Amino acid sequence: MVSLNKETINLLLNKLADALVAQSDFILAENQKDLDRMPQSDPKYDRLKLTEQRIKDIANDVRNVASLSNPWGNIIQEKTLPNNLNIKKVRVPLGVVGVIYEARPNVTVDVFALCFKTGNVALLKGGSDAEYSNLAISKVIHKVLEKHQINPHVLTLLPADRSATEALLNAVNYVDVLIPRGSQSLINYVRENSKIPVIETGAGIVHTFFDASANLEKGQQIIANAKTRRVSVCNALDCALIHQNRAEDIPALLSPLAEKNVELYADETSYDLLKDVYPDALLHHALPEHFGTEFLALKLAVKVVKDINEALDHIAAYSSKHSEAIITEDAENIALFLNQVDAAAVYANVSTAFTDGAQFGLGAEIGISTQKLHARGPMALEELTSYKWLVTGDGQVRE
Repeated sequence: MVSLNKETINLLLNKLADALVAQSDFILAENQKDLDRMPQSDPKYDRLKLTEQRIKDIANDVRNVASLSNPWGNIIQEKTLPNNLNIKKVRVPLGVVGVIYEARPNVTVDVFALCFKTGNVALLKGGSDAEYSNLAISKVIHKVLEKHQINPHVLTLLPADRSATEALLNAVNYVDVLIPRGSQSLINYVRENSKIPVIETGAGIVHTFFDASANLEKGQQIIANAKTRRVSVCNALDCALIHQNRAEDIPALLSPLAEKNVELYADETSYDLLKDVYPDALLHHALPEHFGTEFLALKLAVKVVKDINEALDHIAAYSSKHSEAIITEDAENIALFLNQVDAAAVYANVSTAFTDGAQFGLGAEIGISTQKLHARGPMALEELTSYKWLVTGDGQVRE
């Protein structure tokens, strides 16, 4: 990989984007085999499903990656010491990047594109739910690699069975870093059992706080978008917190959700305000377990809080440190929220749906890291590099 020049890398990525679109019929036919095995009621169904437009979008993400500046080889820092030693801190690939993921075939393309751009080998273990889709996409990638005389094993798709997962978790000296993408249970399993260094891309338990000074129209749009744009993604809204001084606005604030058939799990205050105006079949009393749940469905927890401090306490207690938002016209509360909330992405008057590598101008992403070591938030090109120190001199020795 380190022998490839950047022009060759970008050329191949653009050729891959063309090939994905050209092979849409083949990919969709294989994807349908996976879809036929999964009930449409399964929250993972939407993540698994490919369409012609989604393939075009995936291809466009690959082209975006090709167009971005490649951090690999960039000099982060350079200095010459008094003893004339020249020291450079230079970005280098992580090496062999293992990724374990569930029913999301687009991840196969995203990971390959980002790894290939940065000089890394991609070793992928997809879930059995997306086996046909992942195999189809990997075949398209391999054909493009082979056509350009590049070893196709720079993308290796492991078998979908569990034994491959166990082998990957124990691949010391073969794999440099392991990145799980999927449910909290998958992430926990990888973290607890891997002998390889792990970067967690955590589940999203996402909150939005509607403050006392919040604009109602903005609130309606932001909450509806964050909840309903795509319910199966990790940046989708799970809990709306509303300032007690705006409780009377709850029916209007959440009315757009009724049109999308969103089920509400409301605390006592919000339930009493909603019971005569929100559809009965979609309104439920909240139980303790509804707070701190990643729904991945048309479901939302609702809670009234007395002020921003109670909202901050609730988020601190239940957040997965993925994405959190405040809706307010109060500049001091914006500053307080942005400073106090411990999450990878914190928003003011913006939908959490924007936590995405492409939306952040990164081309694509390998995942959303919720940890603090090495990388946090959308992981793209820079996050797939480490660095090394290059030291040159002319015979210097240390006294």
